[in-house]
Amino acid sequence: MAEFKANSGRVGGPFENARLLLLTTTGARTGEPRTAILGYYPDGNRVLVVGSAGGSPKHPSWYHNLVANPQVSVDTGSFDYPATAVVLRGAERDEVFARLVEADAGWGDYQSRVSRTIPVVALVPGGPPGGRTGSFAEALKNIHAAFRRELELIRHEIATSGTAGLGAQLRINCLTVCQGLHYHHTGESTMLFPGLVEQHPQLKDVVAVLQQEHDQIAVLLGELEQAVTLDQVDQLITQLNTHLDREEEALLPYL
Repeated sequence: MAEFKANSGRVGGPFENARLLLLTTTGARTGEPRTAILGYYPDGNRVLVVGSAGGSPKHPSWYHNLVANPQVSVDTGSFDYPATAVVLRGAERDEVFARLVEADAGWGDYQSRVSRTIPVVALVPGGPPGGRTGSFAEALKNIHAAFRRELELIRHEIATSGTAGLGAQLRINCLTVCQGLHYHHTGESTMLFPGLVEQHPQLKDVVAVLQQEHDQIAVLLGELEQAVTLDQVDQLITQLNTHLDREEEALLPYL
């Protein structure tokens, strides 16, 4: 947990290429805040965590806490936000769990060891994410870093999947980052860029280049949504990193 906090959510060792978050719940008996570090999966506008407890016969403490009080806090290393914890039930839980087992067979191994049904919990954001500082420039850098990191993880997942086709969860990971990039670039194109040009007319030419890159990246995102390949992800990573570097160099001094 200390390594997570010191490195904006990154850790080394066996969890180097894992998505991790800090989940803070309210103790069911104590009423005090309790924080656990967990792996998670993107799932559209929510994220999923699994109450495996390493294959323990008992549910983890954090699960009991959020059942008693579903209002929780989530920290991804770059951003933190309030969320509502929703325990998936019945067919939805089984369908999602099967998808996660396809992504990582270890979940199925844990389930085979225990008689309890391992819970799957969706964390639904209850408000906008907060950054680490009040600076708009720092917020933009954090957003960019989060996109870079997510694409890095997706590339690793594709490269190590060892399957002829991509599993359902990996496709969701790809679609989630594509959707996030689309929303981010739409916000920049419709609000940030026009506002900067109005205040600083000398940025007109560089903003035009950045907008052209937005359009080119949008084409790549559309292709990626149709069929995900490692070559396409590499192409997106190359173009996006070039774009983000140019944007930061040109715009951060004005933010």
